[in-house]
Amino acid sequence: MGRKLVFGTLVCLVIMTADLPMRCAPSGFGELFASDLRQAWESPAPHEVQLGGEIGRRIRCTIEENLLKLDLDRDFLQAFRVRNKKDGYVGLGKLLDSIVRLAAHTKDARLIEMKDRIVGELCQLQEPDGYLGIMEPQSRMWKLWDIHEMSYLVYALASNHRFFKEQRSLECGKRLADYIIRNWEAHPEAKPGGGSITVYMAVTGLENAFLLLAEETGETRYRDFVVNFRQLPEWDARIVVGRHGDIEGHIYAYLCRSIAQLRLSSVYPEERLWRASRQALDFLLHKEGLVITGECGDHECWHDTQAGTINLGETCATAYLIRWLDELLRREKKSLYGDLMERAIYNGLFAAQSPDGRSIRYYTPFDGPRKYFPSDTYCCPNNYRRIIAELPNFVAYATPEGIAVNLYTEGRVTLHLPSGQRVAVIQRTDYPSDGRVTIALDLGAEESFETRLRIPKFCDHARIDLPGGESLEAKGGDWAVLKRVWKPGDVVTLNLPMGLRFVKGRRAQVGRVAIMYGPLVFCLNRKDHPDLKDVDLRLLTIVPESLTGPFRDDSVRPGGLACEVKAWSPGAWYPQAQPAYTLRLTEFPDPSGEAIYFHVPNPYDVKFVDDELITPVDVEDISSVAQR
Repeated sequence: MGRKLVFGTLVCLVIMTADLPMRCAPSGFGELFASDLRQAWESPAPHEVQLGGEIGRRIRCTIEENLLKLDLDRDFLQAFRVRNKKDGYVGLGKLLDSIVRLAAHTKDARLIEMKDRIVGELCQLQEPDGYLGIMEPQSRMWKLWDIHEMSYLVYALASNHRFFKEQRSLECGKRLADYIIRNWEAHPEAKPGGGSITVYMAVTGLENAFLLLAEETGETRYRDFVVNFRQLPEWDARIVVGRHGDIEGHIYAYLCRSIAQLRLSSVYPEERLWRASRQALDFLLHKEGLVITGECGDHECWHDTQAGTINLGETCATAYLIRWLDELLRREKKSLYGDLMERAIYNGLFAAQSPDGRSIRYYTPFDGPRKYFPSDTYCCPNNYRRIIAELPNFVAYATPEGIAVNLYTEGRVTLHLPSGQRVAVIQRTDYPSDGRVTIALDLGAEESFETRLRIPKFCDHARIDLPGGESLEAKGGDWAVLKRVWKPGDVVTLNLPMGLRFVKGRRAQVGRVAIMYGPLVFCLNRKDHPDLKDVDLRLLTIVPESLTGPFRDDSVRPGGLACEVKAWSPGAWYPQAQPAYTLRLTEFPDPSGEAIYFHVPNPYDVKFVDDELITPVDVEDISSVAQR
């Protein structure tokens, strides 16, 4: 975030942006310096992005096979019509936000009609005092999850105004936000959920909703409520491992509030607004909080064992992890965040949805069978839809110096250069199945600007072929920064060396390895191996020298990959015994995948490498984190 800020005299800042009005820092903020308002990279407008590849396919599947097949009346709207619940949750605000964003991205008339129908009914259902929810009168505000439900409705209604400029939507969101403010300020000691869980978990989403509403309305009172009443800057977050007590270790709630702090830091750039994010990064990258598939957590909460069984990787946590990494990337400009994003997207996120798009998981373990969530409502299905709708935001960014390409996928992204000229970044690639990416720049006139290309850390180096026959090498784990005069039609070819690699397991997986190719993790599907029906997959020992591939395999996705490796049966007298099985490993989103780690004869084989994204440390017992 730049240099740390000195606490002292309060000052006012003139913030020269289109959606952040001039105002003074509230009481309690330290001294602010204009030089610390570093410009974050800007995401493209949703309609300026057209995507192919697996990212584009997932977006289309989510629209055609999921959103458009929902029973809106029965599953989502009916509860808001009768308003007789004593507790519970639907997730209509999350759903509406996903539809709004995908409608803005695709301009699909069916999605526009769908979101207009929901907004219209919400406006009609809103009560005179502003309430809009599913609870009976005596259960409103303080029962789980009423404020949570209302907060995402505020967010979606403000989002609809952002992308479609619908005033009725904004007014509805304002009345609902005013209802929350009025009732909570009248009972400041009240605890949503009755104290059964930590308050910030009970009202997850509130801060981001009110910050967005402040931007859309220009009314700073919504931001003031977040800063002063909800005391977002003072939030003393802790990483609590495990699910116990008041569930303080809930990842989704933690990352959601961390995102709100980062967004607030654009207005008030204080170092303390980064503390929760710094702590989460340290835990994920250095203290075993992140697993190889890009997921985190067990039973919704922080975990550090590297076990990957039944409750691994809540989909809400995966969605917010990706969204949080985008916030970090645009502010700190570190390529590592892009590496982490693509790992989570291609493995944990896409594995949370069936290949046909219709079903969504609550958890996505890598050890043992997986199952789909039986309902279209609740948090995980709707948070999945929301993050899928946001993927177009993460492909490329406009920077103060030019452009930055983060995710490699077939498609076209139009950005604004510092001069105001528009440039279309057109990618032709089969990534992540192949490491060759051709990038054409479509602009009206030649211009000098900087083009950044993320070089993934799994590459030691990459080759870049530039217009005019020039080539250069770029180091993995950083940006390749190409500053030159670009001409209309210029083409850059990025060649990322990719090959199968054995990645060493950690903690619960010590002595075992997983097989990766680029950002892809491979898994074993018992369903396609009848000879393994009664075999404990955790007891298989593979023959590393027998690994072959990758080769094309369309069983998980069009143009997908698979590999093969031989394995000894449990208890076999290896290495003398003949391997009993030939394992065909498919990409982690394989719905029947059950295992990714395998025993090996020599866990110290020099062919095995550490996960390039993780730097584990053993300086302290991680269990002590919960005591800090």
